[in-house]
Amino acid sequence: MFAANKIGGRWKIVILDKLGDRKLKFSELKKEFPYVYISERMLTLQLRALEQDELVKRTVYAEVPPRVEYELTPIALEFLPIFCQLSAWGKKNKALKKSGS
Repeated sequence: MFAANKIGGRWKIVILDKLGDRKLKFSELKKEFPYVYISERMLTLQLRALEQDELVKRTVYAEVPPRVEYELTPIALEFLPIFCQLSAWGKKNKALKKSGS
């Protein structure tokens, strides 16, 4: 249950996947969702929850205009191989469903 609470919900696992092993600004992360709609407010709320759960690190740079980048924490990076397995399982079963097996 602990793990499910950390990554549960509609957007958290997708956000973790989009961040992967790179840093992204909020606007860059928002552009990673071209085929599904996620409001800026929902993205912000989900990022805050992930930050609170110590899965995402938020870095604010003292620049004008201010720059904020998001990246996975070491704890979240440990999750990436598991996510890859989950993603492969989903693709396999989606293909089986389409072929009628």
